[in-house]
Amino acid sequence: MPARFNPIKVFAGSASRALAEKMVPYLGAPLGKSRLQRFSDGELQPVIEESVRGCDVFFVQSTYSPADHLMELLLMIDAARRASAHYITAVVPYYGYGRQDRKDKPRVPIGARLIADMLTVAGAHRVITIDLHAGQIQGFFNIPLDHLEARVIFIPYIKALGLEPLVLAAPDMGSSARVREYAKFLNAEMVICDKHRERANEISEMRLIGDVKGRHVVIIDDMIDTAGTLTAAAGLIMEQGALSVRALATHAVFSGPALERIEQSVLEEVVVTDTIPLKKSAPKIRVLSVAELLVQAIRSVYEHRSISQLLRVKE
Repeated sequence: MPARFNPIKVFAGSASRALAEKMVPYLGAPLGKSRLQRFSDGELQPVIEESVRGCDVFFVQSTYSPADHLMELLLMIDAARRASAHYITAVVPYYGYGRQDRKDKPRVPIGARLIADMLTVAGAHRVITIDLHAGQIQGFFNIPLDHLEARVIFIPYIKALGLEPLVLAAPDMGSSARVREYAKFLNAEMVICDKHRERANEISEMRLIGDVKGRHVVIIDDMIDTAGTLTAAAGLIMEQGALSVRALATHAVFSGPALERIEQSVLEEVVVTDTIPLKKSAPKIRVLSVAELLVQAIRSVYEHRSISQLLRVKE
């Protein structure tokens, strides 16, 4: 007998509405009807405006600041669970609080684990996300988690640039494993910008490990926050004799002076994805969409197919 599938419905949270609308052409169906209402004190109440009984439901919502976005996602999941949805998947392109993945000092929380527990308790059966800040976050979940990688979008882009000779750069030691994977696909060398912080978002010292003289350099990272590390690394790379420097990062957090720093830096361009919507456009910023990748993941989950094919870089 052929497999019987439950009806599928995809809903967008307010944080990822623009991204979800880009997903519609690939979905081949409109987004589910929902709205977000607020009480006079600011309290949120998401409302699902169509039946989800017996359906496989997907909620698309990144959890970047403010925390209302996370709360909205939790409430949407709870609403679907109480409305007898068959299977609930949280599609979280950007997983907020991912930098709090360990106890690196006394009396601090492991925020990434707490968020994983909250999603599970709310009623999510599965989570789909892209480029977690730290791989060990996958182990914080007691439900299935599908970890997609933006390299399937970025590597073809780098190839299309035709940069020769090419060197890939890790902006810090924590990014070295990710950049090494890119280097294997591109058959390129890599360098590391070793930094030391006295406190969050402040760099006290940085040095370059490796040779960039006479080469085009692409810095690879999972996110850009204030762009302090990125622009400092770019400046150091150019001082060491690189021909050009550009950056690719999955999540455009862009807080504080990030955009101003990028525009005033030696970076030729900064390529990001739309896991987080840009607060405003800028000449050096280029956005590549993850909409098709997410829809492919949703279809794979819905049809009970492996997502490993989505991790393969197309030649």
